[in-house]
Amino acid sequence: MPTDLPATLCAAFQRTVARDPDAVALRTPGDAVTLTWREYGARVRRIAAGLHGLGIRRGDTVGLMLANRPEFALVDAAGMHLGAAPFSVYNTSSAEQVAHLFGNAGNRVVVCESATLDVVSAAGADLDHVVCVDAERPGTLTLAALEAADEDGFDFDAAWRAVGPDDLATLIYTSGTTGPPKGVQTTHRHVLEQVRAITGVVGVRDGDRITSFLPSAHIADRVTTQYFGAVLGVQVTYVADARTIGAALVDTRPTIWFAVPRVWEKLKAALEAQVPGLDPASAPEALRGQLRAAIGLDRCRWAWSGAAAVAPETLDFFTGLDVPLVELWGMSEVTGAGLLNPPDRPRVGTVGLPLPGLETRLLDDGELLVRAPYLTSGYRGDPERTAEAIDAEGWLHTGDVACVDADGYVTIVDRKKEIIISAGGKNMSPANIESTLKVGCPLAAAITVVGDGRPYNVALVALDPDAAAAYAAGHGLAPEPAVLAQDPGLRAAVAAGIAAGNARLSRVEQVKEFEVLASFWEPGGDELTPTLKLRRRPIAAKYADVIDRLYGGPAAQRGVPGRS
Repeated sequence: MPTDLPATLCAAFQRTVARDPDAVALRTPGDAVTLTWREYGARVRRIAAGLHGLGIRRGDTVGLMLANRPEFALVDAAGMHLGAAPFSVYNTSSAEQVAHLFGNAGNRVVVCESATLDVVSAAGADLDHVVCVDAERPGTLTLAALEAADEDGFDFDAAWRAVGPDDLATLIYTSGTTGPPKGVQTTHRHVLEQVRAITGVVGVRDGDRITSFLPSAHIADRVTTQYFGAVLGVQVTYVADARTIGAALVDTRPTIWFAVPRVWEKLKAALEAQVPGLDPASAPEALRGQLRAAIGLDRCRWAWSGAAAVAPETLDFFTGLDVPLVELWGMSEVTGAGLLNPPDRPRVGTVGLPLPGLETRLLDDGELLVRAPYLTSGYRGDPERTAEAIDAEGWLHTGDVACVDADGYVTIVDRKKEIIISAGGKNMSPANIESTLKVGCPLAAAITVVGDGRPYNVALVALDPDAAAAYAAGHGLAPEPAVLAQDPGLRAAVAAGIAAGNARLSRVEQVKEFEVLASFWEPGGDELTPTLKLRRRPIAAKYADVIDRLYGGPAAQRGVPGRS
């Protein structure tokens, strides 16, 4: 790993290309596509020339609406070398949402694929050019045509050398649990300071391997794949369909890896299904090694879980298998990670210690404030919400309620505006309750606990499509959520899982009633953000009748066995 970092991502990228040009930089599973650093650099040069020919200049923006594929890296790096800020749009976004983002970003060019072209077109944004990377479609340019364009007089080296550390590298649009997404302004300096801070805690080496399978609009994917690659020479395997991540892990055998809690929960459930009654802590080393290899993590030096709370049992399960999994905390506003458990001294239940350069404070109500050299300057075109988030002294008000132990480890209690206060005045963390319940509910993709101002807590259970399909196949049922939600066996399995979770909660935290919902919740839909955070207010409004029934109906109809 380089001990010094250049001033811009462009300079870092060029140094990485020169350092080991024949190493594979980008690939897809099975080596269906591979690009060496030499090839990567050459294509970035050609695509940059093509974008310049479309009028892209320093300070402009370029929209990207692509699956996880090597073309994303190529176009993103090419735009960056022009001093432009390529930004990514969640592929689950509606035309209305795309229109809002394009209006805020002000991009006149978008690069998409055939699967997202219709949404881009329906957005009705004022665009000069649409580039489609995988098909010839009327009114669009192909990436091949863009790459083949030869603009006389364009000086690629002069263009990237003119880029400064305080130029925008990208805009990261928050996933919007409340209100429309905000465009987090992220500069080259922010990204490089973030990389510097992370590598001060964990080792990242030339040739390390990672997968890109989370949305590229997610800051975690952008930093650990695109930017780790450009700055540190990490090899990235692009997985276009996140549902195939299990096979992709075995193919890639990543040496470093990041995933959200739901992915870790699924990997855990898959191993437990293979070895019923598995107790990793007491399993022989040979078996632990076989299980690590079975999920492709046998060469992983460190792994992270973030973006939402993860149950301690999940962390314990993987550390019991000798997978060095730790939890971190981050936000788009701090360019990714802010708090991280050191792999050599993790503390389960916490999100770790501040990264180098990050300062923390707690307000009287427990809200966590942070300040760092990788903190955004604000939200694009939104000074009002910038002022609400970042005070005059440069502290970001995170909205997270936290506590800090004597050794400086931080525990996130909940979101400031999401604390449940029961009718009896008890303050509770819904996120903590939900993560505890999910340990015993592999059939659930999401559990939402409701109880603010109520006499007790209830839960809405949204089924996981993959787990539901497996259950349906094993019980001769149609894999439809409306059918499965009424199946007595499935409801009994969910009830047992919730009862097991209740046993680990205080009486006032326990869920007394639940409902299995008759629809799946999709990322980016009414209930979940694209990064799988719960949209609590829309959920409460959409399922108000279900919630009312849970509080008004007789407990015997849908209650949880064994509750106290």
